[in-house]
Amino acid sequence: MDLFYVLLILLVATRTFGEGAERLGQPALVGELIAGIALGATVAEFPAVFPELVGLVKNDVFTTITNLGMFFLMLYAGVEMQPHKVLQHSTGSLVVAIGGMVIPMALGVALGWYFLPDTELRTAQSLFIGTALAITAVPATVRILIDLGQLDTKVGQTIVTAAVFDDILSLLLLAWLTGLIAVGEPPGLIDIIILFAKMIVFFLITGIIGLYLFPWGGRLVHHLKAQEFEISGMLVSAFAFSVMAEMLGLHFIVGSFVAGLYFGRKTIDAASYDRVKNTVSALTFGFLAPIFFASIGLHLKLGALTDVPLFVGVLILVAFFGKVVGAGGSARAYGFSPRDSMTIGVGMSPRGAVELVIAGIALEAGLFDTITEGYPVVENLFSAVVIMAVVTTVVSPIILQHIFSRKDR
Repeated sequence: MDLFYVLLILLVATRTFGEGAERLGQPALVGELIAGIALGATVAEFPAVFPELVGLVKNDVFTTITNLGMFFLMLYAGVEMQPHKVLQHSTGSLVVAIGGMVIPMALGVALGWYFLPDTELRTAQSLFIGTALAITAVPATVRILIDLGQLDTKVGQTIVTAAVFDDILSLLLLAWLTGLIAVGEPPGLIDIIILFAKMIVFFLITGIIGLYLFPWGGRLVHHLKAQEFEISGMLVSAFAFSVMAEMLGLHFIVGSFVAGLYFGRKTIDAASYDRVKNTVSALTFGFLAPIFFASIGLHLKLGALTDVPLFVGVLILVAFFGKVVGAGGSARAYGFSPRDSMTIGVGMSPRGAVELVIAGIALEAGLFDTITEGYPVVENLFSAVVIMAVVTTVVSPIILQHIFSRKDR
């Protein structure tokens, strides 16, 4: 792979489409996703046009770059959100997260049970659909709220915190599903308790470091002579938190998000804070985030739309309906207004990278290796989930833009 050629093509395409989306009154994220979809369709139909993009999504170097996109998106979100605001909305966010997982999970299992053939893998395949519908793509949600200028609002804080809770709870679902695929039965109670204990250890350690060591480090950098030591220190802490998260069985984006949370104006002086924040913003939204969202679009395979259009259509509708009813209904029960509850439900709807990871794990574990002749839904199940992830990520910001514009008027 000629890395610089690939990055040139992707960056020109994403920034061009992103600018077009902005001029049409939509978030740049929509254009970046469409750029990825357009490039993916072009490569699939005319591989000789961009030969370097053929098989790009399976390239380890490219995957590393897209992982950095997720990392910096979550780091910037943490920098924007302060710990006291997260704690302020944590109870409501947890309620939203649970409702936003339980209802889509149940609907996904029911959908799979109805559409899938009666084979020995039917239960695991149905749980796979339920798991894919239950998760919210935190980086996509963060980018949408930033594009719309809503990250720092009560609704935005609730959505992002609930999405982070969703990401943590999804680890339990993923462990359960992979255990079911691998050995035919889900992990036991002891395994679940150990995973919960690891989560508690992670947040205790990062909390102590963030509250006591970060301010000390912020005072120390004023005595150092090397340039831009503040951003180096923040990146070191974010990478360390991410490594710790993965060692304890969590997703690395939880580590980068938490590191950003504890980096504030009280950690270093206000001028240094603003400079570091602007640097992270420029690197994220000028380079890494567009590449990441284009990679989601590149995963799209359109064959399922012609082979099983009914299943794909129902899957997409259930994906939106489950989050609006589950997350939005929970928000309404917690005391949010009807409009804010609808906003939260739609804001929790984007899927993306996590679904692609789960789909890849299921594919490698042989979840779709049943006798597929005569069962087109099973043949296209992987592609259908990818289409659902892309469509929800494209459509959600368009709906949210409409909701926020009406609210402003």
